[in-house]
Amino acid sequence: MSDELSRTPLYDLHVELGARMVPFAGWEMPVQYSGIIEEHLAVRNKAGLFDVSHMGEARVRGKDAAAFLDAVMTNEFSSLQPNRARYTIMCYPDGGCVDDLIIYRMSQDEFLICLNASNAAKDIAWMKSQVGNWDVQIIDECSQWAQLALQGPFAEKILSSLTNLKLDTLKRFAFIMGEVAGAPNCIVARTGYTGSPGFEIYVPAAQGSAVARAILAKGKPDGLLPIGLGARDSLRLEAGYPLYGHELSEKISPIQAGLSWTVKFSKPQFIGRDSLLRQTEMGVSSTVVMFSLNDRRIARPGATVFSGDQAVGEILSGTLSPVLNKPIGTALVASGINPETLTVDIRGTRLPLQITQNPFFK
Repeated sequence: MSDELSRTPLYDLHVELGARMVPFAGWEMPVQYSGIIEEHLAVRNKAGLFDVSHMGEARVRGKDAAAFLDAVMTNEFSSLQPNRARYTIMCYPDGGCVDDLIIYRMSQDEFLICLNASNAAKDIAWMKSQVGNWDVQIIDECSQWAQLALQGPFAEKILSSLTNLKLDTLKRFAFIMGEVAGAPNCIVARTGYTGSPGFEIYVPAAQGSAVARAILAKGKPDGLLPIGLGARDSLRLEAGYPLYGHELSEKISPIQAGLSWTVKFSKPQFIGRDSLLRQTEMGVSSTVVMFSLNDRRIARPGATVFSGDQAVGEILSGTLSPVLNKPIGTALVASGINPETLTVDIRGTRLPLQITQNPFFK
Protein backbone atom coordinates (compact mmCIF):
# COMPACT_ATOMS: atom_id res chain seq x y z
CA MET A 1 0.00 0.00 0.00
CA SER A 2 1.43 3.37 -1.00
CA ASP A 3 2.69 5.69 1.73
CA GLU A 4 1.02 8.53 -0.19
CA LEU A 5 -2.47 7.34 0.74
CA SER A 6 -4.18 9.27 3.53
CA ARG A 7 -5.60 7.46 6.55
CA THR A 8 -8.70 8.38 8.52
CA PRO A 9 -8.73 8.67 12.34
CA LEU A 10 -10.32 5.18 12.37
CA TYR A 11 -7.50 3.43 10.48
CA ASP A 12 -6.18 1.46 13.47
CA LEU A 13 -9.72 0.34 14.30
CA HIS A 14 -10.21 -0.98 10.76
CA VAL A 15 -7.01 -3.02 11.04
CA GLU A 16 -8.09 -4.40 14.44
CA LEU A 17 -11.43 -5.45 12.94
CA GLY A 18 -9.71 -7.31 10.10
CA ALA A 19 -10.89 -5.05 7.31
CA ARG A 20 -9.57 -5.53 3.80
CA MET A 21 -8.07 -2.14 2.98
CA VAL A 22 -8.00 -0.67 -0.53
CA PRO A 23 -7.05 2.65 -2.14
CA PHE A 24 -10.05 4.93 -2.70
CA ALA A 25 -9.93 8.59 -3.76
CA GLY A 26 -6.44 8.96 -2.29
CA TRP A 27 -7.36 7.24 0.98
CA GLU A 28 -6.68 3.81 2.46
CA MET A 29 -10.22 2.63 3.18
CA PRO A 30 -11.99 -0.59 4.26
CA VAL A 31 -13.78 -2.25 1.34
CA GLN A 32 -15.20 -5.01 3.56
CA TYR A 33 -14.97 -6.69 6.96
CA SER A 34 -17.05 -9.88 7.29
CA GLY A 35 -18.30 -9.73 3.70
CA ILE A 36 -20.22 -7.36 1.45
CA ILE A 37 -23.51 -9.28 1.41
CA GLU A 38 -23.59 -9.79 5.18
CA GLU A 39 -22.73 -6.14 5.76
CA HIS A 40 -25.35 -4.95 3.25
CA LEU A 41 -28.11 -7.03 4.87
CA ALA A 42 -27.09 -5.83 8.35
CA VAL A 43 -27.85 -2.26 7.26
CA ARG A 44 -31.17 -3.25 5.73
CA ASN A 45 -32.30 -5.40 8.68
CA LYS A 46 -30.38 -4.23 11.76
CA ALA A 47 -27.65 -1.57 11.69
CA GLY A 48 -24.25 -0.76 10.24
CA LEU A 49 -21.50 1.74 11.04
CA PHE A 50 -19.48 3.33 8.21
CA ASP A 51 -16.28 5.35 8.40
CA VAL A 52 -16.82 8.17 5.92
CA SER A 53 -14.05 10.38 7.29
CA HIS A 54 -12.50 10.52 3.82
CA MET A 55 -15.29 12.91 2.85
CA GLY A 56 -14.30 16.57 2.91
CA GLU A 57 -15.75 19.55 4.74
CA ALA A 58 -15.71 23.27 4.04
CA ARG A 59 -17.28 26.13 5.93
CA VAL A 60 -18.81 29.11 4.13
CA ARG A 61 -19.04 32.10 6.45
CA GLY A 62 -20.04 35.74 6.01
CA LYS A 63 -23.04 38.01 5.58
CA ASP A 64 -23.35 36.98 1.90
CA ALA A 65 -23.01 33.25 2.62
CA ALA A 66 -26.57 32.29 1.62
CA ALA A 67 -26.59 34.53 -1.45
CA PHE A 68 -23.20 33.17 -2.51
CA LEU A 69 -24.42 29.58 -2.26
CA ASP A 70 -27.54 30.50 -4.24
CA ALA A 71 -25.21 31.80 -6.96
CA VAL A 72 -22.90 28.77 -7.16
CA MET A 73 -25.30 25.89 -6.37
CA THR A 74 -28.32 24.60 -8.31
CA ASN A 75 -30.51 24.39 -5.21
CA GLU A 76 -31.69 27.31 -3.09
CA PHE A 77 -30.23 28.18 0.32
CA SER A 78 -31.59 31.60 1.32
CA SER A 79 -34.77 29.93 2.59
CA LEU A 80 -33.02 27.03 4.34
CA GLN A 81 -33.58 27.21 8.09
CA PRO A 82 -30.75 26.80 10.61
CA ASN A 83 -30.30 23.19 11.75
CA ARG A 84 -31.53 21.95 8.37
CA ALA A 85 -29.55 20.42 5.49
CA ARG A 86 -30.14 20.33 1.74
CA TYR A 87 -28.77 18.25 -1.15
CA THR A 88 -27.49 20.17 -4.16
CA ILE A 89 -25.34 20.04 -7.27
CA MET A 90 -22.54 22.51 -8.01
CA CYS A 91 -22.22 23.02 -11.76
CA TYR A 92 -19.86 24.48 -14.31
CA PRO A 93 -21.29 27.05 -16.76
CA ASP A 94 -21.89 24.29 -19.35
CA GLY A 95 -24.08 22.36 -16.90
CA GLY A 96 -21.51 19.68 -16.10
CA CYS A 97 -21.12 18.80 -12.43
CA VAL A 98 -18.33 20.04 -10.21
CA ASP A 99 -19.77 17.86 -7.43
CA ASP A 100 -22.91 16.85 -5.56
CA LEU A 101 -23.04 18.02 -1.96
CA ILE A 102 -25.00 18.23 1.25
CA ILE A 103 -25.02 21.68 2.83
CA TYR A 104 -25.90 22.30 6.49
CA ARG A 105 -27.06 25.72 7.69
CA MET A 106 -25.27 26.26 10.99
CA SER A 107 -26.56 29.82 11.53
CA GLN A 108 -27.81 32.80 9.55
CA ASP A 109 -24.37 33.54 8.09
CA GLU A 110 -22.64 30.16 8.26
CA PHE A 111 -22.92 26.87 6.37
CA LEU A 112 -21.01 23.58 6.53
CA ILE A 113 -20.58 21.70 3.24
CA CYS A 114 -19.92 17.97 2.88
CA LEU A 115 -17.69 17.31 -0.15
CA ASN A 116 -16.98 14.07 -1.99
CA ALA A 117 -13.54 12.74 -1.08
CA SER A 118 -12.23 12.72 -4.65
CA ASN A 119 -13.38 16.31 -5.21
CA ALA A 120 -12.67 18.09 -1.93
CA ALA A 121 -9.64 20.13 -3.03
CA LYS A 122 -11.20 20.86 -6.44
CA ASP A 123 -14.49 21.96 -4.86
CA ILE A 124 -12.85 24.32 -2.40
CA ALA A 125 -10.67 25.84 -5.14
CA TRP A 126 -13.71 26.27 -7.40
CA MET A 127 -15.75 28.00 -4.70
CA LYS A 128 -12.84 30.29 -3.82
CA SER A 129 -12.50 31.22 -7.50
CA GLN A 130 -16.13 32.37 -7.50
CA VAL A 131 -15.99 34.59 -4.40
CA GLY A 132 -15.32 37.85 -6.25
CA ASN A 133 -17.01 40.69 -4.34
CA TRP A 134 -19.14 38.43 -2.14
CA ASP A 135 -18.58 38.98 1.60
CA VAL A 136 -17.76 35.34 2.36
CA GLN A 137 -14.90 33.16 3.56
CA ILE A 138 -14.36 29.61 2.30
CA ILE A 139 -12.62 27.64 5.06
CA ASP A 140 -11.11 24.19 4.51
CA GLU A 141 -12.08 21.95 7.46
CA CYS A 142 -11.22 18.59 5.88
CA SER A 143 -8.71 17.68 8.60
CA GLN A 144 -10.91 18.77 11.50
CA TRP A 145 -13.65 16.14 11.32
CA ALA A 146 -14.17 12.41 11.49
CA GLN A 147 -17.41 11.40 9.79
CA LEU A 148 -19.42 8.34 10.79
CA ALA A 149 -22.64 7.01 9.26
CA LEU A 150 -24.87 4.89 11.49
CA GLN A 151 -27.54 3.38 9.25
CA GLY A 152 -30.32 0.82 9.61
CA PRO A 153 -33.59 0.18 11.49
CA PHE A 154 -31.81 0.01 14.88
CA ALA A 155 -29.66 3.12 14.33
CA GLU A 156 -31.83 5.41 16.44
CA LYS A 157 -32.03 2.94 19.34
CA ILE A 158 -28.24 2.49 19.37
CA LEU A 159 -27.34 6.17 19.08
CA SER A 160 -29.96 7.27 21.63
CA SER A 161 -28.19 5.18 24.27
CA LEU A 162 -24.98 7.17 23.71
CA THR A 163 -26.30 10.74 23.74
CA ASN A 164 -28.82 12.98 25.48
CA LEU A 165 -29.70 14.59 22.15
CA LYS A 166 -33.37 14.18 21.26
CA LEU A 167 -33.28 11.98 18.17
CA ASP A 168 -36.87 10.71 18.03
CA THR A 169 -38.22 14.06 16.81
CA LEU A 170 -35.29 14.81 14.47
CA LYS A 171 -36.73 15.04 10.96
CA ARG A 172 -35.03 13.90 7.77
CA PHE A 173 -32.38 16.41 6.67
CA ALA A 174 -32.42 18.08 10.09
CA PHE A 175 -29.48 18.11 12.49
CA ILE A 176 -28.60 18.91 16.08
CA MET A 177 -25.33 19.52 17.88
CA GLY A 178 -24.04 18.18 21.16
CA GLU A 179 -22.20 15.39 22.93
CA VAL A 180 -22.06 11.84 21.56
CA ALA A 181 -20.33 9.04 23.52
CA GLY A 182 -18.46 11.64 25.57
CA ALA A 183 -17.26 13.66 22.57
CA PRO A 184 -18.42 17.30 22.62
CA ASN A 185 -19.38 19.48 19.64
CA CYS A 186 -20.66 16.67 17.42
CA ILE A 187 -23.14 17.22 14.60
CA VAL A 188 -25.85 14.56 14.28
CA ALA A 189 -27.89 14.70 11.06
CA ARG A 190 -30.75 12.47 9.95
CA THR A 191 -29.20 11.90 6.55
CA GLY A 192 -27.59 8.97 4.80
CA TYR A 193 -26.47 7.31 1.59
CA THR A 194 -28.11 3.91 1.97
CA GLY A 195 -31.89 4.28 1.68
CA SER A 196 -32.26 2.86 5.19
CA PRO A 197 -33.04 5.12 8.18
CA GLY A 198 -30.11 6.48 10.11
CA PHE A 199 -27.73 9.28 10.92
CA GLU A 200 -24.50 10.88 9.78
CA ILE A 201 -22.33 12.06 12.64
CA TYR A 202 -19.56 14.66 12.43
CA VAL A 203 -17.11 14.17 15.29
CA PRO A 204 -14.02 16.29 16.07
CA ALA A 205 -11.22 14.25 14.46
CA ALA A 206 -9.36 13.47 17.70
CA GLN A 207 -12.47 11.80 19.18
CA GLY A 208 -13.53 9.95 16.01
CA SER A 209 -12.06 6.56 16.87
CA ALA A 210 -13.37 6.59 20.45
CA VAL A 211 -16.91 7.42 19.30
CA ALA A 212 -16.80 4.69 16.65
CA ARG A 213 -15.63 2.13 19.22
CA ALA A 214 -18.41 3.17 21.62
CA ILE A 215 -21.07 2.83 18.91
CA LEU A 216 -19.79 -0.59 17.83
CA ALA A 217 -19.77 -1.84 21.43
CA LYS A 218 -23.23 -0.47 22.22
CA GLY A 219 -24.73 -1.82 19.00
CA LYS A 220 -23.23 -5.30 19.07
CA PRO A 221 -26.22 -6.89 20.91
CA ASP A 222 -28.51 -5.50 18.18
CA GLY A 223 -26.44 -6.99 15.37
CA LEU A 224 -24.57 -3.81 14.42
CA LEU A 225 -21.67 -4.48 12.04
CA PRO A 226 -18.85 -2.29 10.68
CA ILE A 227 -19.53 -1.66 6.99
CA GLY A 228 -17.03 -1.17 4.15
CA LEU A 229 -17.12 0.63 0.82
CA GLY A 230 -18.34 -2.47 -1.03
CA ALA A 231 -21.66 -2.55 0.79
CA ARG A 232 -21.84 1.25 0.73
CA ASP A 233 -21.90 1.01 -3.08
CA SER A 234 -24.51 -1.76 -3.29
CA LEU A 235 -26.71 0.04 -0.73
CA ARG A 236 -26.64 3.36 -2.59
CA LEU A 237 -27.36 1.64 -5.92
CA GLU A 238 -30.40 -0.13 -4.48
CA ALA A 239 -31.59 3.25 -3.19
CA GLY A 240 -30.97 4.96 -6.54
CA TYR A 241 -28.36 7.43 -5.24
CA PRO A 242 -25.70 8.78 -7.64
CA LEU A 243 -21.95 8.55 -7.12
CA TYR A 244 -19.80 11.31 -8.56
CA GLY A 245 -17.64 9.99 -11.38
CA HIS A 246 -20.36 7.51 -12.31
CA GLU A 247 -23.93 8.90 -12.51
CA LEU A 248 -22.70 12.50 -12.22
CA SER A 249 -19.58 14.01 -13.74
CA GLU A 250 -18.21 16.95 -15.68
CA LYS A 251 -19.93 15.37 -18.71
CA ILE A 252 -23.20 14.25 -17.05
CA SER A 253 -25.48 17.06 -15.91
CA PRO A 254 -28.11 16.90 -13.15
CA ILE A 255 -30.79 17.00 -15.87
CA GLN A 256 -29.33 13.91 -17.55
CA ALA A 257 -28.96 12.22 -14.16
CA GLY A 258 -32.64 12.66 -13.28
CA LEU A 259 -31.88 15.22 -10.58
CA SER A 260 -33.79 18.17 -12.04
CA TRP A 261 -35.57 18.51 -8.67
CA THR A 262 -32.30 19.93 -7.29
CA VAL A 263 -32.24 22.69 -9.94
CA LYS A 264 -34.20 25.80 -8.93
CA PHE A 265 -34.86 27.84 -12.05
CA SER A 266 -36.89 30.23 -9.88
CA LYS A 267 -33.53 31.76 -8.95
CA PRO A 268 -32.71 34.52 -11.47
CA GLN A 269 -29.13 33.38 -11.90
CA PHE A 270 -26.71 30.66 -10.82
CA ILE A 271 -23.71 29.04 -12.47
CA GLY A 272 -24.94 26.65 -15.15
CA ARG A 273 -28.51 28.00 -15.20
CA ASP A 274 -28.64 28.88 -18.90
CA SER A 275 -27.21 25.52 -19.99
CA LEU A 276 -29.47 23.53 -17.67
CA LEU A 277 -32.56 25.49 -18.73
CA ARG A 278 -31.70 24.81 -22.37
CA GLN A 279 -31.36 21.09 -21.60
CA THR A 280 -34.73 21.12 -19.83
CA GLU A 281 -36.50 22.89 -22.68
CA MET A 282 -34.82 21.19 -25.64
CA GLY A 283 -34.03 17.79 -24.17
CA VAL A 284 -30.73 16.01 -23.66
CA SER A 285 -28.85 13.62 -25.93
CA SER A 286 -28.54 10.93 -23.25
CA THR A 287 -29.96 10.07 -19.84
CA VAL A 288 -29.07 7.92 -16.85
CA VAL A 289 -31.27 4.83 -16.41
CA MET A 290 -31.47 2.17 -13.68
CA PHE A 291 -31.62 -1.50 -14.59
CA SER A 292 -31.55 -5.04 -13.29
CA LEU A 293 -30.42 -8.24 -15.01
CA ASN A 294 -32.10 -11.63 -14.89
CA ASP A 295 -28.69 -13.29 -14.77
CA ARG A 296 -25.86 -13.85 -12.32
CA ARG A 297 -23.33 -11.83 -14.30
CA ILE A 298 -22.71 -8.23 -13.25
CA ALA A 299 -22.48 -5.43 -15.82
CA ARG A 300 -19.32 -3.47 -15.04
CA PRO A 301 -18.68 0.24 -15.69
CA GLY A 302 -17.66 0.89 -19.29
CA ALA A 303 -19.51 -2.10 -20.76
CA THR A 304 -21.34 -1.20 -23.97
CA VAL A 305 -25.13 -0.91 -24.11
CA PHE A 306 -26.82 -1.83 -27.40
CA SER A 307 -30.19 -1.38 -29.06
CA GLY A 308 -30.19 -4.08 -31.69
CA ASP A 309 -26.73 -3.89 -33.26
CA GLN A 310 -26.30 -0.19 -32.51
CA ALA A 311 -24.15 0.94 -29.57
CA VAL A 312 -26.30 3.46 -27.68
CA GLY A 313 -24.61 3.86 -24.31
CA GLU A 314 -22.43 2.46 -21.56
CA ILE A 315 -22.70 1.08 -18.05
CA LEU A 316 -21.96 3.59 -15.28
CA SER A 317 -22.27 1.38 -12.18
CA GLY A 318 -23.01 -2.28 -11.54
CA THR A 319 -23.20 -4.60 -8.56
CA LEU A 320 -25.15 -7.48 -7.05
CA SER A 321 -28.24 -6.46 -5.08
CA PRO A 322 -28.38 -8.66 -1.96
CA VAL A 323 -32.04 -7.69 -1.43
CA LEU A 324 -33.12 -8.63 -4.97
CA ASN A 325 -30.46 -11.34 -5.30
CA LYS A 326 -29.64 -10.24 -8.83
CA PRO A 327 -27.39 -7.71 -10.58
CA ILE A 328 -28.44 -4.06 -10.74
CA GLY A 329 -26.81 -0.94 -12.10
CA THR A 330 -27.04 2.29 -14.02
CA ALA A 331 -26.26 3.20 -17.61
CA LEU A 332 -25.99 6.33 -19.73
CA VAL A 333 -28.19 5.70 -22.77
CA ALA A 334 -29.04 7.78 -25.83
CA SER A 335 -32.41 9.52 -25.50
CA GLY A 336 -35.42 8.24 -27.41
CA ILE A 337 -34.40 4.57 -27.45
CA ASN A 338 -37.08 1.97 -26.71
CA PRO A 339 -35.98 0.60 -23.30
CA GLU A 340 -37.26 -2.86 -24.19
CA THR A 341 -34.57 -3.15 -26.88
CA LEU A 342 -31.59 -2.47 -24.59
CA THR A 343 -28.92 -5.09 -23.98
CA VAL A 344 -25.46 -5.07 -22.44
CA ASP A 345 -22.41 -6.89 -23.72
CA ILE A 346 -20.81 -8.95 -20.95
CA ARG A 347 -17.79 -10.87 -22.24
CA GLY A 348 -19.36 -11.39 -25.66
CA THR A 349 -22.88 -12.22 -24.47
CA ARG A 350 -25.78 -9.79 -24.91
CA LEU A 351 -28.04 -9.68 -21.85
CA PRO A 352 -31.35 -7.73 -21.79
CA LEU A 353 -31.53 -4.75 -19.44
CA GLN A 354 -34.69 -4.60 -17.32
CA ILE A 355 -35.17 -0.83 -17.05
CA THR A 356 -36.89 0.56 -13.95
CA GLN A 357 -38.09 4.07 -13.13
CA ASN A 358 -38.04 3.58 -9.36
CA PRO A 359 -35.29 2.74 -6.86
CA PHE A 360 -34.92 -0.93 -6.03
CA PHE A 361 -35.20 -0.21 -2.29
CA LYS A 362 -37.32 2.46 -0.63
